[in-house]
Amino acid sequence: METMTVEHVIDAPIGEVFAWLTTTTNYTGSPLVLRCRLARRGARAPYGVGAVRSHLWVMGWFRERITHYDPPYATEYVVERSLPPSRHELGRMTFTEVDGGTRVCWTTRAEMRLPVLGAPLTRLLVRPVLTGTFRNILRTAEKALARRGQ
Repeated sequence: METMTVEHVIDAPIGEVFAWLTTTTNYTGSPLVLRCRLARRGARAPYGVGAVRSHLWVMGWFRERITHYDPPYATEYVVERSLPPSRHELGRMTFTEVDGGTRVCWTTRAEMRLPVLGAPLTRLLVRPVLTGTFRNILRTAEKALARRGQ
């Protein structure tokens, strides 16, 4: 199982950054994200606990369920199903106010579900593609929120 973390500071207030990044339909502004939809609303907020999201990224398809929602500081999710198949223990985004905006820390713990080859393929292929996609989404959020502030 690989733990992958990407951090990025976005020059915008924490509430705006949290709202943008937890509304995953925004991710389609990234060229690496083909489609995102909210399959089921959460209990107290559309993307809150119990929400189910469906994502089609260049690297694959993911069905995720929100397990923790603490605006504007944190959200967590688990990938319930994916293609290619994966094992997923944790997806977490935390948001912290810092000089210059909001620090976002995006962490996931997962690996491809393939006998023998899962761990090496995760390290050599999945890790760079997934962290690159996370970075791209965070840069997309930064650009979108900068336009909003003008």
